Amino acid sequence: MNTFQKWTAVAGLLAVAHTAPAQNTNLHALIDQQADKLESKVIQWRRDIHQNPELSNREVKTAEKIAKHLKSLGFEVQTGVAKTGVVGILKGGQPGPVVALRADMDALPVTERNSLPFASKVKTTFNNQQVGVMHACGHDTHVAMLMGAAEILAQHKKDLKGTVKFIFQPAEEGAPAGEEGGADVMVAEGVLANPKVDAIFGIHINSATEVGTMKYRPQGTMASSDNFKIKVKGRQAHGAYPWMSVDPIVVSAQIINGIQTIVSRQMELTNEAAVITVGAIHGGVRTNIIPEEVEMIGTIRSLDPKMQDQLHEKLRRTAEMIAASAGATATVEIVKNTPITYNHEKLTAHMLPSLQTLAGQQNVVLTKAVTGAEDFAYYQQKVPGMFVFVGGMAKGQDPSKMPAHHTPDFMIDESGLKLGVRTLAYLAVDYLNNPLK
Repeated sequence: MNTFQKWTAVAGLLAVAHTAPAQNTNLHALIDQQADKLESKVIQWRRDIHQNPELSNREVKTAEKIAKHLKSLGFEVQTGVAKTGVVGILKGGQPGPVVALRADMDALPVTERNSLPFASKVKTTFNNQQVGVMHACGHDTHVAMLMGAAEILAQHKKDLKGTVKFIFQPAEEGAPAGEEGGADVMVAEGVLANPKVDAIFGIHINSATEVGTMKYRPQGTMASSDNFKIKVKGRQAHGAYPWMSVDPIVVSAQIINGIQTIVSRQMELTNEAAVITVGAIHGGVRTNIIPEEVEMIGTIRSLDPKMQDQLHEKLRRTAEMIAASAGATATVEIVKNTPITYNHEKLTAHMLPSLQTLAGQQNVVLTKAVTGAEDFAYYQQKVPGMFVFVGGMAKGQDPSKMPAHHTPDFMIDESGLKLGVRTLAYLAVDYLNNPLK
């Protein structure tokens, strides 16, 4: 029985065996009422942030908006964390554990293509190219939902048995070239300390999941993301006399084809999924010159640490051996980027009843892992963490026809934001009232 099958069975048992703690019932009702009243405000926050997007490590105005809001609620506020990050601390009226809630703030170098009245018109220079800037992954909704949860929880400060730390993180999409940023920098600068965090929760809206639905998975939920660069060096010659060359373009084509067999023929895919993608290839300057060197770059995705190491080893061997067989050389550089987003198994089981209470058992769906990556993983390496998906697709739509994340047509149904606000608030109060032992 694989992990998915086991947890399908476990989820059914948990639904029967667990209900929300009795002491949380009244607080849940208050959270629901306040989320209803706050919904229009959360949507307005989202629209303002959407219309004024900022790229990674450039989230200055977004951070100012967040900090102003948290200070108005009486939080202890830290700014400039990991360059533009904001951390708010809400100390409850009673002693207890510390729970963290995280939202990412950055937008993407994507030109928005829709008729929304609050569509982004922002332009900037990215990697020496003029580009649009767009919240094409829903981070604007994440910020708005966490701001909403903060406002609700602030009203129940005296009832909280512990502390809630609100983490607004920059650069989830990756820092600009030559800079550091994101969750790993937040961790390095002590965001999980002072006070020490006992558990952390994060949510991500999804444009292909129906509003009102939540998806979760224990253990490996999102893939590790590693970058690679392969330089193939041959011998330059006139394009009319290829026999005088060692053609790195032909060798590169053979390497690309060889790479496709690593996942399809050399990895045990009944264990976990894996991906190797070549994203760009550069070489040559004109039609009649066979160049000396070609460079290709790409990404490696894995949901299992052992498979991750195997993929690295096989990529090196495939590129180097194919190049050598043609009289060329290949140098392979692999940079580990984002770890596996790994939901703590006991914490996931412990908090599943909270999700089922707020969304309804039938709307909390055990899902398969995805090969996208998420730097929430860096927090999970230090403390137990849980990351779940919240629906942002209008009811009755076909998920296969919805614009994907990171595309110009990306769209979110804002009626899904209220569930996100409630999710963050429920997870915080339920954990504080009943922490993982």
